This record gives sequence, C-alpha cells and structure tokens, in this order.
Amino acid sequence: MGKKVILSGIQATGNLTLGNYLGAINNWKKMQEDYQCNYMIADLHTLTIRNNPEDLRKNTLELLALYVSAGIDPEKSNIFLQSHVPAHAELAWVLNCYTYMGELSRMTQFKDKSAKHADNINSGLFTYPVLMASDILLYQADLVPVGEDQKQHLELTRDIANRFNAIYGETFKIPDGYIQGVAARVMGLQEPKSKMSKSSTIPNDAIFLKDEPDVILKKFKKSVTDSENVVRFDTENKPGISNLMSIYSAITGKSKEDIEKEFEGKGYGDFKTAVAECVISELRPLQEKYKELIQNPDYLEKIYRDGARKATAISENTLRDVYQKIGLVS
Repeated sequence: MGKKVILSGIQATGNLTLGNYLGAINNWKKMQEDYQCNYMIADLHTLTIRNNPEDLRKNTLELLALYVSAGIDPEKSNIFLQSHVPAHAELAWVLNCYTYMGELSRMTQFKDKSAKHADNINSGLFTYPVLMASDILLYQADLVPVGEDQKQHLELTRDIANRFNAIYGETFKIPDGYIQGVAARVMGLQEPKSKMSKSSTIPNDAIFLKDEPDVILKKFKKSVTDSENVVRFDTENKPGISNLMSIYSAITGKSKEDIEKEFEGKGYGDFKTAVAECVISELRPLQEKYKELIQNPDYLEKIYRDGARKATAISENTLRDVYQKIGLVS
C-alpha cells in the first residue's frame, strides 16, 4: 500500500509569521517523511483582493524560498505554484456547477472577508471555497492539514465530492482533515484572542519569519500579558501568557506543566526573554538558508518548473476522468 497523499498550501500575500511556521510549515516538514506531500503556493487564491502585480511576484518567490528554507525538501515533496497547473481553475468551474449558493453563503470566511473588503466583494471571494475544493480533489488527497478556520471549507469539499460521486460513480477520494498538534493556532502578541495574521496591521502583533533577532526580542517584550505575574496556562483568564507558553512548548517540546515549574517564582520579563531567545534560535538557520536561496533565482525556478510538471501529470488524470464522466468530448 502506497503512502497517503497530503495537499496543503499558503497564499502568496504578506510575510509569513511564526504562526504559519509552527502551525503549518514545521508540521509539513515532518509529514514529508511518511506521506506523499503536495505543497502549493496558492497564488490564484490571492486574486480575491487587489494585489500590486510586482509585489505578488516578489511575495510568491519569497514564499517559495521560505518553504525550502524551513525544511520542505523538493526531493521529498512536490512544491508548485497553483497558477502553473491549469487543472485547478478548470476543475473549479466544473465543481461550481455542483455547489449550491446556500452552501457558499454559509461560509464564515466569506462573511469575515466581505466585512474587511467592503469595497471589493467579488464573486471570486464567494466561490473561493470551490477553488479550494478543486485544489484538494485534483490530487485525490487523503488528508488536508487544516486549522480551525478552514474546517468549514474542508466539510464543503467533502460534500461536493460525495455529491459528484453519487451522480457519476467513484471519482474523488473523500479527504479527511489532519488536525495539527500543539501550537496549531498561534495567537497575536497584542491581540492574544485572535490568530496571528500575516496581514495584521497592529504594531508588534506578529512575529515574521524574516524579522531580525532584535526585532523579535522587542516584540516579545512588548507582548500583552496580565497583572498576575505568574506563568500559568489559562487561556480564558491569561490568554497572553498562555499563547507564549504554547509557542515555547512547540519549540522546546516541554509540557505546560514543565514550563510552569521552570518559571515558578520568576516574573514575566524573564519568561518573555526566554520565549524570544528560543524563537530567535529556532529561526536562525531558516533565515540563513533563506538569504542564500533568495539570491539564487535559477534554483527557485527549477523547483517550481519541476513541481508544475509533476502536479500537472497528477491533476490531469483526475480532470480527464471528470470530463469523461460529465460528457465532455475527449
């Protein structure tokens, strides 16, 4: 029996954060040993908002360099740009015809993003989950690493696949969610009840993977805590400290109980410095590798060209089957 298939991706907008690293990419790195992994840069998904074209091209290549710098090995995983594989957009159109308006209107991310971009509520924003379903189903993915905010989209993907299979026979594998472990949801340093976001405009709220060590230290020192001055895990009453503990735990492997004992009798200043230092140490090799890769555009181009070839070969098999079943002339 072959390895199970994984599909995941990140949009090519903004700077990647510590949350993206601990909640997604670091887990992807571990998964590539045991699964057949397909990791895309979701550049088509970025088009639901207006992008500066040069910034989008730059962000896409920087994200590719960060994937590899973080340990995603192009020899073990297939890394590709979504827009380089035409089957994503082609299957999305077909699946749009098997997805109901009521289903899409219930998507909470559409409501949230519409509120943030009230001047640009476009149809792509509405049908975004169908393109996501296409991404997943093209590769016959067994598992999709998802955070809490993507569970609803995965459920819709399963519904669409089951509906299509019921009409035309077994076509799509029904994917399951692969729920991340510790620190799957890193929160903001200034808004610890909201997920750390690469599009955050709040000063010092997000740690970006390219932040210099002195910037990382400063941001942690300014992180929001509480007046108790006791390092204790309590997400309800101590969201700031609990978030720092989750970050520290994810990097060091220490349990929450061990962290509480380690910093018993010590103030928040000591704890914030310790968290900052472990983050700086964790990101140092990634940052050094990134600086090398971003100066080597030929190597990055080879990765995405090779990835596109592999992804196209897989995705076209699925698309051909779909076209045949719905009656399009071959």
